[in-house]
Amino acid sequence: MTTGPGQGDRALKFLPTNLARIGLVLLSLTLVASCGLPRGGPTKKEIFAGSVQEQGDAFVVSVNRRVTTATSVYEALGFSSSFVDVGVVGADTINPGDTLGLTIYENVEDGLLVAQGAPATALDEVQVDGAGFIFVPYAGRIRAAGNSTEAVRRIIADRLGSQTPDPQVLVRRLSGDGSSVSVAGGVGSQGIYPIERPTRRLSAMLTRAGGVAIEPEIALVTVSRAGKKERIWFEDLYKNPSFDIALRDGDRILVEEDDRSFTALGATGAQQLIPFKKQALSAMEAVALVGGLSSALADPTGVFVLRNEPETIANNVLARSDLIGPQRMVYVLDLTEPNGLFEARDFAIRDGDTIYVTEAPYVQWRKILSALTGTAGAANSLNATVN
Repeated sequence: MTTGPGQGDRALKFLPTNLARIGLVLLSLTLVASCGLPRGGPTKKEIFAGSVQEQGDAFVVSVNRRVTTATSVYEALGFSSSFVDVGVVGADTINPGDTLGLTIYENVEDGLLVAQGAPATALDEVQVDGAGFIFVPYAGRIRAAGNSTEAVRRIIADRLGSQTPDPQVLVRRLSGDGSSVSVAGGVGSQGIYPIERPTRRLSAMLTRAGGVAIEPEIALVTVSRAGKKERIWFEDLYKNPSFDIALRDGDRILVEEDDRSFTALGATGAQQLIPFKKQALSAMEAVALVGGLSSALADPTGVFVLRNEPETIANNVLARSDLIGPQRMVYVLDLTEPNGLFEARDFAIRDGDTIYVTEAPYVQWRKILSALTGTAGAANSLNATVN
């Protein structure tokens, strides 16, 4: 076949143009291979490469029922026997700082304390001192703290009885300044409240302070007594009545929101620090809190939970007994497995955990194709400019 006029010239022009395009494509592939594409974190393969089995420093463990059971450990909250076994404060038990009212009747015209012609004498606002004593004229210094009003009445009557015939004494508590607690934090009305008949126990005192002003599911109640602090979930006061402890003078009650949190990273709906929304949180619930897995990015076979596990739990998980100290653990959840969703529902998330979801493999290919498409477009523009 003969070549018509001008056809050879066009063929010569066509050949270098295509060679240039092919060269640009090859160059683009080289650049993509040598320079990492943008991504949200390590791939599943890279995480497995960092395992102890691959000379890394973390144990990578697939989650199954045995692992779920071994790791389902939460901090036990509740009151010890030293708090639970304390009896309620009696309505008439006197404490240092209380104010008493005394009324004394004498069966004589000219008595020790009663003015002539008067039926009785009243001693109002007799303060119980810090050591627990009161002073009554002619009766002397009397220990009141720890006694009931009836016991103090008998003591005063006995003391006065040696000096005036058959004295009659009435003793009553006017206020309970010495039997009070402080309530602070997430309650309706912070303040100092006396321990009275209706408010002898913790739940009643919280109600007296206006109730809990934060979400009950994440409300923690701390009671400080004699240098010791103990905590309980607010809801457990009603689930377990034995934890509704009797209060003591000087107790400090603090209501605060649960401060536990976990971190969500990778191909999830949000990448941020997430506070717990309930006492016990599963991996499935944690993923839901951040908006679930990104349908456009996430690899459901690569949901990882990273934590530093105490040695006891780590040994149980790995069926070993030689590990010492906290261990770096990476738990793998595969949501495509037949029981994967059930394992994610049962696997417990703990304070400080990191949940990382890897990108699906095709995402990287899509990025490569996007990079190549952009490079080819730039090459066409350059070619058009040259021509």
